[in-house]
Amino acid sequence: MAAERIFNRWMKSLVLIFLTLLCYLVIADRHAPITSEGRVESYTVQMSPEVSGNVERVHIKNNQRVRKNDLLISIDPRKFEIALQEAELALQSAIEREHTLYSQREAAKADIARAKASFNNAEKELSRQKKLLSKRLASESSYDNALLNYQKARFTLKAEEQNLKTIEAQLGNAPGESTGVKLAESRVDQAALDLSNTRILAPSDGVITNLQVQKGTTARSGQPILALIPTKDLWVTADFREKSLASLGRDVTALVTFDALPGEIFDFTLKSRDFGVFTAQKTANGTLAKVAVSNRWVRDAQRVPVHFKSASGIPNQLFVGSRATVTIYSETNRVWSFMANLQIHFMSWLHFLY
Repeated sequence: MAAERIFNRWMKSLVLIFLTLLCYLVIADRHAPITSEGRVESYTVQMSPEVSGNVERVHIKNNQRVRKNDLLISIDPRKFEIALQEAELALQSAIEREHTLYSQREAAKADIARAKASFNNAEKELSRQKKLLSKRLASESSYDNALLNYQKARFTLKAEEQNLKTIEAQLGNAPGESTGVKLAESRVDQAALDLSNTRILAPSDGVITNLQVQKGTTARSGQPILALIPTKDLWVTADFREKSLASLGRDVTALVTFDALPGEIFDFTLKSRDFGVFTAQKTANGTLAKVAVSNRWVRDAQRVPVHFKSASGIPNQLFVGSRATVTIYSETNRVWSFMANLQIHFMSWLHFLY
């Protein structure tokens, strides 16, 4: 009988402890939720050359840390140097052509002055022949010849004026503004840009990873050849159940422990929360709606990615993809602040075992 009473007492105690833990987990999930679905994330810069060519030299190694504007890869620049020289020669030719146009403009102005003088003389001669004809002092053939000369002079003047307009349209408003020169300058700029793009530089501080290029590799414009992970923009993303976030506002604090650093706790602040998940994304594909069917009595809870940042940055021992356990709580509630610290410390010590 004594053993049975001891057994019943133990069973009652275990049931009481189980019910107490169950009640705590249900309440804590609303005020200090915790998840082990956390990981370190970062943007990944897929770097691709702006020009195509053979890789002349690789200046970095895989998983090497680089700083902004460090030289990563050099592409054979010879054909781009030739293209730049050709563009510069074309520019010089365009400048010489512009000088020729200025000379042609001066000649066209002189031709207009000569045509105007001829036109004025023809106009006066026509007027004189018209008066003489009216007094029967000149023949009609003389008048017709004067009229013909007048019309020729007028057409010649218009042609010379039109020729001047054509030349001035090509010259632009000032020296160096002609269409040919500006077009040649743009080609020089493009050739110089292509030449500079044979040197692939790091856009920011980071780590080169998944390097799969070596000397002699054919690099093609627009096709990524390496990846850069910026080290100054790392954050922690944790997937929480949506009901765990319903009662928490923007004034939440996060405590994070990483699998790689057991026993250590880090303070984080809320960065943002995703407004949607992939399962709810709709694509207009012209088909009928698809209804999700589940035979489970209790469906899985929807999880929402929440992003956290740290003022002191991510520890150097970690990498993108490192796993983490995260708990969040409201700063205004001291009770749940204490409980959140208690449970995250407990999880951090468990990381020594798994």
